[in-house]
Amino acid sequence: MNEAVGDRALVLGGSIAGTFAARVLSEFYREVVVVDRDRVTGVRRARRGAPHAAQAHGLHARGCQILETFFPDLIEDMRRAELPVGDLGEQRWYFNARPFRSSRTGLTSLTAQRPVVEEYFRNRVAALPNVTFLERTEATGLLPAPDGTRVTGARLRSSSAESGGEFSLCADLVIDATGRGSRTPVWLEHLGYERPVEQRMAIGLAYTTRLYRSRPGMLGGTRFINCLPSRENPRGAFFGQVDRDTCIVSLTGILGDHPPTDPGGFLEFARSLPFAGVYEQIRDAEPLTDPVRFCFPASVRRRYERLSRLPEGLLVIGDAVCSLDPNYSQGMTVAAMEARALHHHLRRGTPRSRAFMREVGRIVGTPWFTSTTGDLAYEGMAEHTGTTGLRRLVARVGNAYVARLHDAATKDPAVTNALMRVAGLVDRPTALMRPRVLLGALRRPADTEREPASDPPARRSGSGRTDALQRLGGGTTSPDS
Repeated sequence: MNEAVGDRALVLGGSIAGTFAARVLSEFYREVVVVDRDRVTGVRRARRGAPHAAQAHGLHARGCQILETFFPDLIEDMRRAELPVGDLGEQRWYFNARPFRSSRTGLTSLTAQRPVVEEYFRNRVAALPNVTFLERTEATGLLPAPDGTRVTGARLRSSSAESGGEFSLCADLVIDATGRGSRTPVWLEHLGYERPVEQRMAIGLAYTTRLYRSRPGMLGGTRFINCLPSRENPRGAFFGQVDRDTCIVSLTGILGDHPPTDPGGFLEFARSLPFAGVYEQIRDAEPLTDPVRFCFPASVRRRYERLSRLPEGLLVIGDAVCSLDPNYSQGMTVAAMEARALHHHLRRGTPRSRAFMREVGRIVGTPWFTSTTGDLAYEGMAEHTGTTGLRRLVARVGNAYVARLHDAATKDPAVTNALMRVAGLVDRPTALMRPRVLLGALRRPADTEREPASDPPARRSGSGRTDALQRLGGGTTSPDS
């Protein structure tokens, strides 16, 4: 343990971000209490507070690098448990039915089921002698100091039969990791502070997921197949190993063009993908679950870093700050980056709220910009979100360049490597302008062999997407950087 900076730290929310924060806080506070309204320890299934956990998830590159410093032997533990660990660039990536050229990047990718990953991290954190998980307990407000300049704890309400009722818990530091439904903006207003500006980009995304029993050769010797959506083919799929005997298939559609939850419709949606391999592998496979859908209506960012005043003793992390389009698999890695930033601030003493939130703003700035810019590539998205002017021009130019990179990656492993490093949040997007990568993008590859599709995919999906867009109606505020 480092030199203690306080007696008690309180983490609101036992999700991935809250668990990572508790691990860091355990080095600097004599007691760490994690509060969650669900039962979270010993849980290996999607729960009420995390319905998205049933869908495909990935912990990639930068996230693995950071977490191995906080959880030594992480990757070896995953391998011993026969969970899927592999090199990010050696998996099968498809863009408009064309495969990227494989590249050994040295970047680790973990694609186990989200509840299994959460259980691993929670078990290790809960085993720390100064960490307590207070389950079935909900935060109902913040405790302010008499002068209102700092937060001194939280008001809590327990739903357990043994300790039901409301009570207060004092703390030297309170961290909100309660996710998209965070009440901190309202609580700040009650304390006389401004709410952070909230930016939203409505994308009308949905995942529909089903588990299958795996069989030899199902994934062609890799850990996963990722069919990237594109402007021409906005339907996508992730098909991957999640343990020794189980594969997951998550189908995605945007702007209301959602994958069905009935088995026949699920298969038909898979058949509509430009890459036929997913459908061909699962049409006769043994399903282990019914298809289950998770809707993600909008990416959301709360701009705490722009506030001129914040009470000391209060920090906000994870989806409570920025909830990103899950198609980009950035959420768990961003949470790891925020935990690393928390560690750096604590080494200098008690974190200053505004300084820490400015750093969080810098951390989420790049993934927010890349994901919202990438989403503007889809037909009708700019109109739906009301994006105009310079932002729309930047998105159009940037997405045209990325499409060229995707083309180049089908021939050039160096371009694949560069794309994986940016996707894994190891390099900034500006790395894609390095001379070697730029040359690959400008040298348009010749026609490459495509995996066959049963029917023309764009024709099949286009009318459904248009109808769905009309049902969604008006747009949202433009997602600036």
